Amino acid sequence: MLAQVPHVKDVRDDFKEGTPSVQVVVDRQKAALFGLSTDMIGFALKTAYNGLDVSTFREGNEDYDITVQLGDSDRRVTDVLHELMIPTPSGLQVPLSTLAEIRFAGSVGDITRINNERVVTVKANVDETKIPGPVARAQAENMLGNIPLPPGYKVKFTGEFEFQQESETFLTKAFVVALLLIFLILVSMFNSVGQPFIIMTSVILSLGGAFLGLMFFNQPFGIIMTGVGVISLAGVVVNNAIVLLDYTNKLQERGYALKDAVIAGGATRLRPVLLTAVTTILGLIPMVTGISFDFHVLAISWVSESSQWWRSMAVVVIFGLIVATFLTLIVVPTLYYLQQKSIQVIRGTASSHGHGFRNLS
Repeated sequence: MLAQVPHVKDVRDDFKEGTPSVQVVVDRQKAALFGLSTDMIGFALKTAYNGLDVSTFREGNEDYDITVQLGDSDRRVTDVLHELMIPTPSGLQVPLSTLAEIRFAGSVGDITRINNERVVTVKANVDETKIPGPVARAQAENMLGNIPLPPGYKVKFTGEFEFQQESETFLTKAFVVALLLIFLILVSMFNSVGQPFIIMTSVILSLGGAFLGLMFFNQPFGIIMTGVGVISLAGVVVNNAIVLLDYTNKLQERGYALKDAVIAGGATRLRPVLLTAVTTILGLIPMVTGISFDFHVLAISWVSESSQWWRSMAVVVIFGLIVATFLTLIVVPTLYYLQQKSIQVIRGTASSHGHGFRNLS
């Protein structure tokens, strides 16, 4: 069924079927009548097929073993078992067919266990130039989900999928820790809790640009490099909001009205914000285009393997930064203005109530 998935090839597994075997089931009661045990019968069979070293002889400087066993032609057929004679302690010879039942059966092949469970591993390669690996895995999962499995059997995807899940869990924790550290630093710098929340909105705005870039380049959301790009983007986009709000706060401390401080801060910090974004974007363009310089041969290479690996991260950072930069210049000042305006209204209301109480007294 995996071979039916488009662009999936080299399907293989590690299942090994058991080879046919001949079983000699000894009748213990009959064997006991002749003074034989299963060990004695087993030793006779082992001697007949594997041989028994009875002596050695020397020829020149070499010693050679003398082995007693059945002839090669007799060891290759099973009919000889019906004619094989077993010596008894009394000196008689009894046919093996009298003492045991000879039958054919299948033996167990190699058993592979992982975490004490029997496992058969099925592997395949995916041509990721035509279909992403996660898409092929999802198609295979849908097909295998329709297979009725016997009780005790289950299908589990491991390998790259399991590695991606582990990476996703790690990067999610890293993203949360990064945001928390950024937030704590901003709280200590601005001595405020509200303004860091405004700055952190730029991270949310950048995620829209990141997904837009992946859609524009028709690239899947790679867990590792795309996740690293999102974490890197979170640290870059907050710089613009920090520069903007920090200067606006300074203008208010100089006596500017709230509206004038927001407008003047955005106009003054427009060029630094744009320069920061443009320089970062230009630095990542070679990764997106696949251009790299090989210093060993002093030549430019196009679409190298390393550029394919880093491309998704560069796309996320570039488009996330483009969207976040323009939206930060609009959304962050607006949220800052609304927050400060509401604080002023609350303070004005509280002060008016305070004057009323004093006049009443």
